[in-house]
Amino acid sequence: MSVVLTPYVFGAGGERLVDAIRDRRPDIDLGHPDEDDLLDAVVDAEIVVTGRLPEEVLTAADDLRWVQALSAGTDAYDHDALDARDIALTTVSGIHAKPIAQQVLGYLLYFERRFDRAIAQQRSRTWKRYTGGELGDRTIGIVGVGAIGSQIADYCTTFDARVIGTKRDPSDAPAAVDAVYGPDDLETVLAESDYLVLACPLTEETRGLIDAEAVATLSDDAVLVNIARGEVVDQAALVDALESDELGGAALDVFDEEPLPETSPLWDRDDVLVTPHMAGSTPHYWERCADVFVRNYDRFRDGEALENRVV
Repeated sequence: MSVVLTPYVFGAGGERLVDAIRDRRPDIDLGHPDEDDLLDAVVDAEIVVTGRLPEEVLTAADDLRWVQALSAGTDAYDHDALDARDIALTTVSGIHAKPIAQQVLGYLLYFERRFDRAIAQQRSRTWKRYTGGELGDRTIGIVGVGAIGSQIADYCTTFDARVIGTKRDPSDAPAAVDAVYGPDDLETVLAESDYLVLACPLTEETRGLIDAEAVATLSDDAVLVNIARGEVVDQAALVDALESDELGGAALDVFDEEPLPETSPLWDRDDVLVTPHMAGSTPHYWERCADVFVRNYDRFRDGEALENRVV
């Protein structure tokens, strides 16, 4: 089976991914053309591994049967076009769980131990002792208890925090979550959360999910953490709540416009921690992508159900 790894691999990770796949399975017929040769290369490809799939690449790939996305989210892929041609689409969902969960834990400790105040005092050369809090006294609400949300919950239990959340199928919840609700009971999670962590995929149902009404349901001291997608949050409503002191703060790794514009009021707020969409970063990223791909390659070859299939 012919496999093409496109040049559309973020962070110039293409060569590392090629090496990782070949280290694991040197027998795979793997090509990695540059952009000038890509359309010719995909004509006979049955499998494409890529970070994105432009329309002209999909059109040129006459024999394509499976696309392995190098991301957990696939909102940028044309699901309808793939489905119409009976082309499978799979993700690398799950490989981000540990780094993102560790990032979220850092956000929680940043606010709970008041590192924001420490940084401000250091800048002004002010020595004034203050009292930090403990996560064991807090309720962490997780919107989307999937692979990432489950790992976040697991880490939070180390600090004796109470963890609640929403999950499409509440009956399939991990033991680390103290209470789990269906999507229709989001309001319960909002009302009880000291920290609200967004870990859900971007879908038509979750786009704008955290709107002005949802933000108002949070307590005035609550902190919003978004490592999902920027469009899950009504960013204007979030800014309004922060400016009105109706929210304790926010830790944001994703935004409705990226890069975050220089004119955004989020940059200058002491109660907002901004990171540049890097929560999923890890030095092990390409090796983990290779592991997912090789497992799926064997499943595809043997006619078995594919892991992380979305189309």
